[in-house]
Amino acid sequence: MYVKGAGCTRYGIHDKPTHMLAYEAISGALKDADTSLKKIDAIVCGSIEWFYTGENQRHFAAMLSGILKTNVPIIRIPAACATGGALVWTANQLDYDNVLVVGAEKLHGHTRNTEMITSEFAMAAESKWEQPEGLIFPSENALVAQAYMKEFPETTMDDLALIALKNHENGYLNPNAFFYGKKVTLDDIRKSPIVTSPLRLFDCSISVDGAAATVLTKDKTDVKIIGSSLCADYLPPFERDCLTTWEGNVITANEAFEQAGLERGDIDFAEIHDAFTIVELLAYEDVGFCKKGEAYKLIRDGYFKIDGKMPVNVSGGLKAKGHPISATGVGMIYEILKQMRGEAGDRQLSKVRNALAHNIGGAGGTTVAHILKKIGGV
Repeated sequence: MYVKGAGCTRYGIHDKPTHMLAYEAISGALKDADTSLKKIDAIVCGSIEWFYTGENQRHFAAMLSGILKTNVPIIRIPAACATGGALVWTANQLDYDNVLVVGAEKLHGHTRNTEMITSEFAMAAESKWEQPEGLIFPSENALVAQAYMKEFPETTMDDLALIALKNHENGYLNPNAFFYGKKVTLDDIRKSPIVTSPLRLFDCSISVDGAAATVLTKDKTDVKIIGSSLCADYLPPFERDCLTTWEGNVITANEAFEQAGLERGDIDFAEIHDAFTIVELLAYEDVGFCKKGEAYKLIRDGYFKIDGKMPVNVSGGLKAKGHPISATGVGMIYEILKQMRGEAGDRQLSKVRNALAHNIGGAGGTTVAHILKKIGGV
């Protein structure tokens, strides 16, 4: 399908409930698409619907029906942190002319605290055996980082810090980012406390409230989804054959590139899942932007910076833009659309023909890859 328009809230801490964040993003997407709800044939939505949000509501699709005053089919898709990507993948499969996609999340409120959020996040990445042992999400990714650095000792904590720095430099330029206008230096990152070795505080993404929406259509527009793949894998990485290659990354990337008829070098920029800096590093290699164990070379050379050969996370990524779970993957489509239409402001790239959106749920349990193409002469 083609992308007709997109909308996105500011990522941060909001007083609005989940459905109102969704409404704000939807309004922006419809306006951007120059269309109305009357022309929408179906809606695909996502919100994790946490146990303790204070909103006392577990039927998000019906909530949207009420606030949008519509009775079209509304499908809710849960896929942990890959929910947004799964929403776009699902909408792209449906046989409707116009599909509205929206992901929204409310992670902050008077009933939420760090212990509660940490516990709930563990449900997305650890099995029932790891959770009682206290294996929380940052620790799981730290163990992956330890395994990677043992296998490829040339890679250091400073290489992870450079990934964080790059994303903060980009997020500084993005008005929708949590860290917009907030300067973060390499020294700040290096001096930040160890959360779980080798990951420092600034190696971890920030949980925020937010929503993003997009309108997909069969009508020809200037941006088309030319590759779309989704893969599910074992929940914890330790049940898989290899800790340092996430097979879901490899499978979805290969399928998306095959569908698109493109090579890795044809991609002009990418929005890549960086819940932790090690996750972004793994993706560089798994997706095929470089050989296994050699990402550190490109990181040090600035290859993935906004002025590098293959810019990654120009939006600031989950690290600096923020990670509103169900909205994250849809927000990637928003960023790509803005870049392709020359509407990205201070972070605008000069070459924006082909782009990759890469979204992960848990620690590689669900992976989604989309390739979008700028269509000339439309």
